[in-house]
Amino acid sequence: MDFVTDRLENGRAFRILTLVDQYTRECPVLEPGVSLTGSAVVACLQKVATQRSLPVSITVDNGSEFAGRALDTWAYLNKVKLDFIRPGKPV
Repeated sequence: MDFVTDRLENGRAFRILTLVDQYTRECPVLEPGVSLTGSAVVACLQKVATQRSLPVSITVDNGSEFAGRALDTWAYLNKVKLDFIRPGKPV
């Protein structure tokens, strides 16, 4: 799970939350927004959880959206391990 960032024609930045299944390479989430917080990430994961089973682990970087309390609490309550990459070593 990570973010892709780009800019609109007027220069305003936006981000897209991408969630990719490492086994099937399927992408069940592409969530665009100009401000995606940890709570927004949790809301996207909850939406996915209504359509499919939750993974055992999710690989994320150390961004504030992923390392914050909202996602940590969600992962704990849903028994999902957050697998943080080493800083500066993208997968």
